Amino acid sequence: MKSTLILAAALASFAVQAQAQTAPTPRAAADEIATKKGPLTVQPITHGSVVFTWGGKTIYVDPYGGAAAYAGLAAPDVILITDIHGDHLDPKTLAGLSVGKALMVVPQAVADMLPAQYKAQVRILSNGQQLDTLGLKVAAVPMYNLPEAADAMHPKGRGNGYVLTLGGKNVYLSGDTEDIAEMRALKGIDVAFVCMNLPYTMDVNQAAQGVLAFKPGIVYPYHYRGQNGLSDVAAFKKTVNTANKKIDVRLRNWYPAAQ
Repeated sequence: MKSTLILAAALASFAVQAQAQTAPTPRAAADEIATKKGPLTVQPITHGSVVFTWGGKTIYVDPYGGAAAYAGLAAPDVILITDIHGDHLDPKTLAGLSVGKALMVVPQAVADMLPAQYKAQVRILSNGQQLDTLGLKVAAVPMYNLPEAADAMHPKGRGNGYVLTLGGKNVYLSGDTEDIAEMRALKGIDVAFVCMNLPYTMDVNQAAQGVLAFKPGIVYPYHYRGQNGLSDVAAFKKTVNTANKKIDVRLRNWYPAAQ
């Protein structure tokens, strides 16, 4: 009887451990944004990573945080990577995902660091270049720190922000940037994902002033974890909407596992 109880306890413990190992990482609910060619689904993942689904295609941006964070999502058709740092270029996460058929759009610095197994899938874009593929357009735009310096964490020209054009909507992904002139000069942006985390990118007020300059229809604060915790995205929303009530600031929880 005693041995039966021990066996039952061991099996129960194993079941709990197995469930914990296979449970998907929590994530915020997805949003849908209407386009001329069907809905664009926006799935926050974590930090600077987001997954878009549109027109039967799936786009991963900066896949990071472990493969469990992507459980239940379709395999990517396109992967965009903005920069070389581990929260954007994460070989461990890539290795755990079904990325064998994905086109990887990356800057040269990322291409140089990708494992050899992905080389045939890579398309290199530099700032100012664009690619038309799978019914969408990908344009690489600058992202960098101010003041410009060769030893900056994000020097000009190394990484890419991106503007995706799909179904008549322009979607801006800031990558790691400050409120640079190129961001402020953007035109016709329908949806923007804007970073705000010192000391790596910009503070909340810089991000707000940059957004007020280019006036996207919708803006998501993302990539807002810094050295001192999470940035005050509610203050960002207040600053933006005090000056411009027409900008739809959407606060989503990009760090649910930290709650």
